[in-house]
Amino acid sequence: MYFCDFSLEKKKVKNLIKDFKRNKQPVIFIRHKDGNSESPIADGSEGGNIDSDLVKYADNIIEKSTPSAFLKTNLQEILQSLGVNHIFVTGFNTEYCPQFTAIAAYDRGYQVTFIEDATATVNDDSTYEFPGLDIRDFVGSVLNWSNVIEVLDYEEYVEQYADVELKS
Repeated sequence: MYFCDFSLEKKKVKNLIKDFKRNKQPVIFIRHKDGNSESPIADGSEGGNIDSDLVKYADNIIEKSTPSAFLKTNLQEILQSLGVNHIFVTGFNTEYCPQFTAIAAYDRGYQVTFIEDATATVNDDSTYEFPGLDIRDFVGSVLNWSNVIEVLDYEEYVEQYADVELKS
C-alpha cells in the first residue's frame, strides 16, 4: 500500500473550502466507492473515507462508483437546485476523478475551474511507464489546452476569486 504525504494539497483544499464557506457557497464532496475489496479505496476501507479534517465542511456528500462524479449520481440535480453554474474541481487521483469530473461538468454546460495544485495522485511516472511524467502537470496542461476548462494554481485562484488572502 502506498503512503503519500498530501499535506500541502490538503492545506490548499482546506483553504479553498474555507473561502467558499466564508462566501456562503456550497461545498460538495464526492466519495468514490470501489466494490473491489483489493482496492486502496474499497468500500469501508480507510482509503475510501473522506478526510475527517475536511468532511465537516461538506454541505453534501455524493457517492459514486465511476471516475465521473456526474455518472449515476444526483450531482447535477443538486447543483441545479443550488443555482450553481461554475464549479471548482480539486481532489485526489488527479488523472481519474478530478479530470473526469471536470470534463463531465463542462459537457453539461458548467463553467469549470480546475485547481491543479489542489489535486494529487498516488501514481507516478512508473505507473504509466512514462519516464519523467508529472501527472498533475500533464492533466492540467491537457485541460488548459482544451480552451474550455480554466486551470489555475492555488495562488492564481486567490488572486482571481478569493475575497481575502487565505492563510493556513
